Amino acid sequence: MTNLNRRDLLAASFAGGVATTFPVNRLPAATAVNDQLQVAVIGLRGMGNGHLRRLLKRGDVRVATVCDIDAQVCSSAADKVKQEAGHHPTQVEDFRRVMDDKTIDVVVVATPHHWHCPIAIRALQAGKDIYLEKPGSHVLREGRLLVEAAQKYNRVVQHGTQMRSSNVTAKAGEVLASGLLGEIKMSKAWNCQRHTQRQPVPNSPVPSHVNYDIWLGPAPLRPFNANRFHGNWNWYRDYGNGDIGGDGIHDIDMARWGLGVTEHPVKTTAHGSRIALVGEREFPDNMMVAHHYPEGKVLLYEDRGWTPYGPHGFDSGNAFYGTEGMMVFSRRGYFQVYMGQEREKGPGMRGNTGHPDHFYNFLDCVRSRQQTIAPPEVGHLSCSLVHLGEIAYRVGRVLKFDRKTETIVGDDEANRLLTKEYRQPWGIPETI
Repeated sequence: MTNLNRRDLLAASFAGGVATTFPVNRLPAATAVNDQLQVAVIGLRGMGNGHLRRLLKRGDVRVATVCDIDAQVCSSAADKVKQEAGHHPTQVEDFRRVMDDKTIDVVVVATPHHWHCPIAIRALQAGKDIYLEKPGSHVLREGRLLVEAAQKYNRVVQHGTQMRSSNVTAKAGEVLASGLLGEIKMSKAWNCQRHTQRQPVPNSPVPSHVNYDIWLGPAPLRPFNANRFHGNWNWYRDYGNGDIGGDGIHDIDMARWGLGVTEHPVKTTAHGSRIALVGEREFPDNMMVAHHYPEGKVLLYEDRGWTPYGPHGFDSGNAFYGTEGMMVFSRRGYFQVYMGQEREKGPGMRGNTGHPDHFYNFLDCVRSRQQTIAPPEVGHLSCSLVHLGEIAYRVGRVLKFDRKTETIVGDDEANRLLTKEYRQPWGIPETI
């Protein structure tokens, strides 16, 4: 049985597969500088640069500080603010200056993964609200610490899985909640891209415009190597999380959302290998992960980093399998329902990918003090699937996970991978 009549729902498929955008509640532009949120952006390449551009479109915020360990990147960002907003922000290379600045209300963290949680927790302790790029944790234990810190200091946090704010997600959620597909028993996430890996290069002197000690931060001390720096660090475990955590987290987050699970799995299996044996990387270039839940649900993840061909025509996507039908969903801004063995088309649409609504949801919540659409606990539950999958692959065993203690049962080697050693003084603060 379903909550809505199937025929009515099938007839309600959007004409041409397009639906109108669901508006995000926006605040009116501030008219005085002292009514603006004072924002610092830490990490100004990639997503950090994108968030800077989004901030500059808002009249109720002021980019007060830009922070990056690369002076050239920082200077370029400051010039952009001057050009578009009419003021020159403070430029710093040491994020601790941002924490010490009591005029800063909001911090955007868009650094390499190994810095996400150490900076975020310090920002929470300093009374800042945070937009934190995905994955919010580099290892599983960090995610729980982030949740605890956000609760203790009562700050607003948004995890950067922006598809949570898409109009496609909202409408697909209505269909899933209607019962049209029956009970969703399995979801599958995939991420298929053709990556090119750099050939090994010798170590080299640190560029004069880079503060390499801060860039390394909590990671082990090692000589500078261009392969481990800008644009390529995610392929090394000291700094990143490979395919599954670098891009796959978006699809995994949606797989968990579509499956409707709000706790950790109790069993995880994984395997992977290198198919394209060219270039330097510390992660497999193909991976299969299965997370099992005690209520009889299964979440699958697959990545193929050597080919761009993904299921149903999407390089990044999901399939939600119900007892009455299925849904193909993609963070490229699409969903389509198929019913029964005949695969009769049901509701579907094309829409947006969550930008910039996800970022603006955060800014609006900073003002209202309401919960964001992707708070720390939501981010932690999804990021944990990344970490458990990686651990299962590395140890080559089935993991049995204790939900309450967030530990792996009877496996000391695997438990050690739930956390890591930090180079001091850059690690997680001793007292949260």
